[in-house]
Amino acid sequence: MTARGMLRVYLGAAPGVGKTYKMLEEGRRRLARGTDVVVGLVETHGRPFTEAMLAGLEVMPRRQMTYRGADFTELDLDAVLARNPEVALVDEMAHTNVPGSENAKRWQDIEQLLAAGIDVLTTVNVQHLESLNDVVESITGVPQRETMPDAVVRRAEQIELVDMTPEALRRRMAHGNIYRPEKIDAALGNYFRVGNLTALRELALLWLADKVDEQLDRYRSQHGIDKTWETRERVVVALTGGPEGDTLVRRAARVAARTKGADLLAVHVVRGDGLAGADPANLTRQRLLVESLGGTYHQVLGADVPNALLDFARGVNATQLVLGASRRGRVAQIFSPGVGVTTTAESGAIDVHLVTHEEARRFGFRARSLGGLDRPRRLAGLLLAAVGLPLLTALLEGLREDMSLPSDILAYLVLAVGAALVGGLLPALICAVGGFLLLNWYFTPPLNRLTIAEHENVFALVAFVGVAVAVATVVDGAARRARDAARASAEAQTLATLAGSVLHGDNPLEALLERVRESFGLACVTLLERDSQRAPWQVAAWVGDTPCTSPADGETEVPVEENVALVLRGHALPAAARRLVEAFAAHAAIALRQRRLSEQAAEAGTLAEVDRLRTALLSAVSHDLRTPLAAAKVAVGSLRSPDVDFSPEDTAELLATAEEALDRLTRLVENLLDMSRLQAGALALTLEPVDLADALPRAADDLDAAVAINVPEELPEVIADPSLLERILVNLLANALRHSPPGRPPSLGASAHAERIEIRVVDHGPGLSESDHERVFQPFQRLGDRDNSTGVGLGLALSRGLAEAMGGTLAPEPTPGGGLTMTLTLAAVLR
Repeated sequence: MTARGMLRVYLGAAPGVGKTYKMLEEGRRRLARGTDVVVGLVETHGRPFTEAMLAGLEVMPRRQMTYRGADFTELDLDAVLARNPEVALVDEMAHTNVPGSENAKRWQDIEQLLAAGIDVLTTVNVQHLESLNDVVESITGVPQRETMPDAVVRRAEQIELVDMTPEALRRRMAHGNIYRPEKIDAALGNYFRVGNLTALRELALLWLADKVDEQLDRYRSQHGIDKTWETRERVVVALTGGPEGDTLVRRAARVAARTKGADLLAVHVVRGDGLAGADPANLTRQRLLVESLGGTYHQVLGADVPNALLDFARGVNATQLVLGASRRGRVAQIFSPGVGVTTTAESGAIDVHLVTHEEARRFGFRARSLGGLDRPRRLAGLLLAAVGLPLLTALLEGLREDMSLPSDILAYLVLAVGAALVGGLLPALICAVGGFLLLNWYFTPPLNRLTIAEHENVFALVAFVGVAVAVATVVDGAARRARDAARASAEAQTLATLAGSVLHGDNPLEALLERVRESFGLACVTLLERDSQRAPWQVAAWVGDTPCTSPADGETEVPVEENVALVLRGHALPAAARRLVEAFAAHAAIALRQRRLSEQAAEAGTLAEVDRLRTALLSAVSHDLRTPLAAAKVAVGSLRSPDVDFSPEDTAELLATAEEALDRLTRLVENLLDMSRLQAGALALTLEPVDLADALPRAADDLDAAVAINVPEELPEVIADPSLLERILVNLLANALRHSPPGRPPSLGASAHAERIEIRVVDHGPGLSESDHERVFQPFQRLGDRDNSTGVGLGLALSRGLAEAMGGTLAPEPTPGGGLTMTLTLAAVLR
């Protein structure tokens, strides 16, 4: 049987990073050491450096195909299989083959080559991976129709990331090393933006990091390696559901924060019998605390807590484990060392931190119920013991001649077992002790005395008591576990129902309270808050009938925080139900806090924006409006002066000065009014198809400036308001002209991308730092690069507002070689 070939994938974040070049470089290296290498198919895209790497390599002829009247070339799979090389180079793994090919996808061709024992070197971009396809589209706005399953790439024996910084890739693009010159501007302004490339690069790195983790886990599993490999700091904190969990989580977070990139994981071990030993309210609060600190919460099932903790820690390759100090007393620790001591002894390479806390001092005996059964069954058991002991004694007394002491002991044992089955621990204890005394008095020599003559009888009676107590304990424990399991199942179902309803609700706080009311059959559920302990209670949220205005108005009060309480009215809740309500009361407090923070942030943001605009407007009025008014007034006043006779030339110049000042004043007032209309949502729009071949030159003519215009033929029309579009272009061109150096005028171009049209205004001036890309669109913002005589800084802010009003976008990005490019994106008219 032929051994399967080895697959090596060169993974890239974007086109042009050098995947094909690296693949060819590896092919040439293998050829130089004597390996039989052929090029099955390589796409050079006209790149001279890539084409040069083909020299000396055997290139297989491509298969010629015709589809819908057009000629295409594809990988000739049969020819490569017939050639049977040791290594085949096949580019673009995710490529879709022309209809009529043997396989629909090129990766399926590669699978056949691998099955034939041929090693394959191939390439793929991260945007073609199925799991990341929608994410890439949301980032770049460009849908990728050629995709392939992630599993195919993950099965590769080797995956090499071909990485390049966004700035370096854009330089390669600007130098013409990736696309033809006519496509460079469109690519730089669309797919190859710095933000897009940075996001794609991060996706590629994260995807490959997951692959590396899988390989490491597989290697450790194959080689039976259980010990921790400290490839990354991972801190695991164990939570019991007790109140000390908050302290442990914060301590673990501080430990993780000492190392950059460390992971924080919290784990709670659920008992293997499914019983709810932890407080749901505490666990809920601690899970939210862990997630707020950037960690993750996990639950594992295990009967042995130390082993379950260590299995989880080793499974996630943890380096440190944080546990709370034991709350058990000294006597209890003599019989069982506890979770902390056992875990520390068996942890191996994992560092264990035992953290002290206030709860560690509060150990002691906790009284347990004498029975896990309900009250009627315990009463029935007590009645059986009270009636059965004298009846059985009387019966055995009558059969004294026919039965020996061992038979009498077995009879009393049967009664004790029956009492345990019916009533649990207490009736069985009564039967055991009573049976011991009755056997000793009536049936053990010497009779009618509480003494035992033969040592053998002592052992028999003691064994009887031990067996009776043991059986009673087992029955009682089984009953208690059955009851607790039923309660845990009910609580879990209620938690799931409540959580689902909250997640699907528009208002999480009210939805949470409503589900609590329905689940427990309450008339009203009210969340109260107050500013301080002496302040009156106020209703924060409520569902049901008339809300409670104080905790005294309800049957049940659940304190959540010092000044927050959940009040329930309708009927009193049992203790088991109260535990469940406490868990959701913690969620309600968090939802209330988030609502308050959102309201405060919105109010503060609105006030800050109003104050900033008011201050900026006053500054604009006091400086920028004064200049054109003063110039117009001086010109008109001079012309009206009776003391001076102006020549026609001087008169014309003064009139021109007045007209220019009034024009500046008109534009300024129009911008201010339009900005006010935009913010008030009262701007009237007339959207219609606009031909950019006419609109772009008209905007340049308005400024009477030399601008290079490039509009491709058959460019679709855009959907816009013609007058507002012209104002946007005039503002952008005016801004570009102010910053363009002498001899390098700005350029104005347009290109189509899917269902959108991009209009780019490119200048080669000083440009902007990335931190100023958003600040430049703030009203009255000049970034300190101009004095007040050049305007109030409304042009770009107004342009973005008008663009968004027409359903478009306006964004800046650096111009390759220096400068700034403003890209206006509008919807295209679909034909």
